[in-house]
Formats: sequence, C-alpha cells, structure tokens
Amino acid sequence: MGRSKTLRQNTINQFIDCINNKILSFPLPSISILADAFNVSRTTIRAVLDYLCQAGILVFEEGEYRQLRQPTSEDKIACVFEKRNIQDKKFEHYFYHLINSKKILPGDNFNEIQLAKDTNVSPFVVREFLLRFLHYGLIDNVKKGEWKLETFANDYAEKLYEFRCILEVFALKTFMAQPDDHINWIKAKELLERHKQLQTNIQHEYRLFSTLDRDFHELILSCNNNPFFMQSFDLISVIFHFHYQWDSSDLKQRNSIAVSEHIAVLTAILQKNEQAATTALCRHLNTAKKSMQESIGRTSAIKNR
Repeated sequence: MGRSKTLRQNTINQFIDCINNKILSFPLPSISILADAFNVSRTTIRAVLDYLCQAGILVFEEGEYRQLRQPTSEDKIACVFEKRNIQDKKFEHYFYHLINSKKILPGDNFNEIQLAKDTNVSPFVVREFLLRFLHYGLIDNVKKGEWKLETFANDYAEKLYEFRCILEVFALKTFMAQPDDHINWIKAKELLERHKQLQTNIQHEYRLFSTLDRDFHELILSCNNNPFFMQSFDLISVIFHFHYQWDSSDLKQRNSIAVSEHIAVLTAILQKNEQAATTALCRHLNTAKKSMQESIGRTSAIKNR
C-alpha cells in the first residue's frame, strides 16, 4: 500500500473518530484549517471529505460541509491502525516523553488531533488517555480537542503525599504477605541490584533513575492486582517519574537521595522486615513531597521575578 494511500486512510479513520467524539463542529472549518489540524496536505483533506460525502456522512451544500448522519465502525477503513493495546502503549510513551523532555510545559496548550497524527493513533485513544488526568486537575479541556497542562501549588503536593501514603503502604502490606515462592521476591532482588549499580555510577547516570523509580513503585502497587491502584499509579508517574513542573537544578542530588531510600526499602523487604520497610517507604514518600514543594517554590519565585 502506497504511503499517500495509507495516510489518507488513517486520516479518514481519525476524522470519523473526531466526529463521533464531538471534537469537530459543523459546519466544518476551511480545508486549510483542517489540513493544519490534522497535519496533512489540503489534497489529503479533500480526498477525506470526498470519501465522507460519498459514504453519506457529510454533505456539501452552499459552500459548507455539514453532517448528514453519524458515522459507524463500518465506515472506517479496516486494518489501518495498530491494535488498541499497542496504540495505548505507544501514545502513553510519547506523552510522557513530551513532559519528560519539557516539550510540553505547565500552562501550555496542545491539540489532541495533532498528538494523534504525531503518533499515528486514533484521536479516541488520545482523548481517553487525557481524560484519565482531567479529574486530578493535571490537565484542563479548554475546548473541543484543545487541552492545557495545568500548574499546581504546594498544597497539591501535600494532598498527593497523603494519597500516596495510603495507597503504597497498603500495597506494601500486601506485598509482604505474598508466599515465599512468588515471582515478586525475585523481581525485588533484581531491582535492588539495579539500584546498587546505579548508585555506583550516579555521578554520570543519575538521569536513568526515572526508569528505576517507575519500576520500584509499580512493583509495590502491582501486587494487589487492582486496576484502581494502577490507574492511580499513572497519575503519580506523570508528576514524580516525569518530574512534572519540577525544577531540575538539583536533579542529581535528588535522584541520589532517592536511590539510597529505595535501597533501604528493598533491603527491608527482602529481609522480610515489614516494619522497617514501611518506615523506609514513608520516609521516602515524605522526602519526595518536600522535594516537590521546594521545587515548586523555586519555580514560582523565578516566575515572579
């Protein structure tokens, strides 16, 4: 299949998703605006509109494109996008990369259609992913298809700390109650060795901590096999693992301390010392809270100068 044909078919499917999710409003804007929104040529947009008109979804009258009927799944062109779980993972990785590399900053607006085009996934995948963070106040739906990355203050860090303590301390108790032959004990041992290796090379490899941080907290939370725990973990990952709204001036020192605290937790876990593990975990979460509050304070001070 030619590249232009594949692009046209992907855009048709994305257009249909946008109609069904009420991202587009009617009558449609100009072809130039649509081409910019979907990041394709005007020729491709004309071909998409022709297809939708022929399918009876749109009608062109009095110089405007209007909706004639609601599209169905049968209107889509099959086998264009990858499987849904692959699309979900692809977009999740891409969105976290945008935040981690500070390509999207607090206060920035972004367009879900453009994000879908950048990752070659359905706009529905993008919208579902973003909606998970809407209720936590991390992003705001400015208008149809437009989102904004929100800022937050020190009290948000305090509330998040309380939530993490309840969540992770409970999960840790479940972890410690697992049978001796459970695979998670092997994972914990391997994770401890990875932490010790990074600690040895922390001066030059401190930026690699983010991967360990995610693996560490995910291991503790995953033992409950509770989907609500893992949904909450997505929120925590955006803020802590990807250093959302963080000043990175002391990143090396912060990561060095966090590695040591992780090692203390994992060592106590492997010694089957639940009390010591819980104490070490609470100490680590409290350090993360204070680091976030200090970072937010420095960032706010710089903006107010």
